[in-house]
Amino acid sequence: MAPIYHPLAKEFLIKLLSVLSFAALSLLPLSSAASSTGIDQQVDKLLQPAAELFISVIFYSVSLSGADVPLIVVWLILAAIVFTFYFGFVNFRGFSHSLKVIRGDYYDPNDPGEVSHFQALTTAISGTVGLGNIAGVAIAVSIGGPGATFWMMMAGLLGMSTKFLECTLGVKYRQITDQGKVLGGPMYYLSSGLAELGYQRLGRFLAVFFAVCCCIASLCGSNMLQSNQAYQQFAYVMGGEASFWADKGWLFGLILAVVVGIVIIGGIKTISRVTSKVVPLMASVYLCGALFVLLSNFEKIPHAFSLIINGAFNPEGVVGGIIGVMVQGFKRSTFSNESGMGAAAIAHATASTKEPVREGFVALIEPFIDTVVICTITALVIVITGAYIGVDGIDGVAMTSRAFESVIWWFPYVLSFAVLMFAISTMISWAYYGSIAWSYLVGNSPFLDLAYKLVFCLCTVLGASISLNSVIDISDSMFFSMGIANIIGLYMLAPSVKRDLKTYWTTYVDKD
Repeated sequence: MAPIYHPLAKEFLIKLLSVLSFAALSLLPLSSAASSTGIDQQVDKLLQPAAELFISVIFYSVSLSGADVPLIVVWLILAAIVFTFYFGFVNFRGFSHSLKVIRGDYYDPNDPGEVSHFQALTTAISGTVGLGNIAGVAIAVSIGGPGATFWMMMAGLLGMSTKFLECTLGVKYRQITDQGKVLGGPMYYLSSGLAELGYQRLGRFLAVFFAVCCCIASLCGSNMLQSNQAYQQFAYVMGGEASFWADKGWLFGLILAVVVGIVIIGGIKTISRVTSKVVPLMASVYLCGALFVLLSNFEKIPHAFSLIINGAFNPEGVVGGIIGVMVQGFKRSTFSNESGMGAAAIAHATASTKEPVREGFVALIEPFIDTVVICTITALVIVITGAYIGVDGIDGVAMTSRAFESVIWWFPYVLSFAVLMFAISTMISWAYYGSIAWSYLVGNSPFLDLAYKLVFCLCTVLGASISLNSVIDISDSMFFSMGIANIIGLYMLAPSVKRDLKTYWTTYVDKD
């Protein structure tokens, strides 16, 4: 594949890689809080102007009934609603067929691709299941009350249609190198798909825009934020400020970087093998703990659902009323399942299949598992135990931990381990996403691919060592910016997928 040498994109990325690499390398021999704080301030000062600009543009909000509504969230939810109707509620009528594909009924090892449908799904889920399901849900309930849970569920159900579309396109326009490596995702269906429609320049621009945003989001937020939160939770459980780990963020990050590096350097096959085991295991442990809490408070479940339904349409004490509750639910669901962002299409593009629509059916299960199941169960635990009542400010993972602890005193230790494993699985998935976006920009070079992965590992150390508010702000902006370019392409390419769906449905689904 020829590299997409865009001068501005290339120059910006190289500078960002240099800054992050220098900061991470500077931390390796340091352990004192004063030294790391100095680097923190320097990097924050360097990136703060860009961070403020990106946040003000990407997260521009309008006031509606007293609630601040980010337009980017409206953009993503509106697309999910449109695609749900446009594809005839494929998220519901294709659900049973999705399960058949995932369990391997249609799997053929001779089909082009690198991994099975199940492995592609677990790789994509590993990029979404994590802090958003544990801390994000708590934030939504603390701000929007129990009613936010209902709107999270609705957004998750609608997002299934968006995932179906973007992951179908991921397979349809993927490229397979002479070495058998699969390259896919929004970069490829935006450039190739829109070129087929006669919009080559627009497609190229959107593809480069998406790839740059994906690289930055991969290095900063989806890596550094995960390592930072994993370290904070680990240090807390190990004794807080009095423990050996209190000022050893750099050491924790270094160990984490070695673990992540071993996995990601092995490529998508190694990543998929790890995630296909880690994700089901940790999700099962977490869900078993949650179900135990729910069964222990079985008599309170009807009342909890009553609070959720009533809170969704008749909220009390929430800024913005029903609009405020709806925004919190939609926002946290979008953060969690990433429908419309397009990143999951990079993982699903590697699936072994000759039918793009088939992988689309696999992908639509992803928001269901992530949001409708895991996020809803988390919310029920918080509501039933009353952990959200009387909370002053936003607690995040601490609120979820208290909710479990009220029934299972030792579960915070299990939760800490779950946070660590979810963080690792999220990081290795996003390392793959970022490397594919990077190769699209600079060329499919093994050396440049390895260089990106090494920088990714260095950023893991950096993330666990210091708090970089500006870097995280930039990452969040780039993360949601992916949705701008991606959704434009999805609207334009949806008709071709609808034709493919009609043919596939007649050929396979009607015969089931």
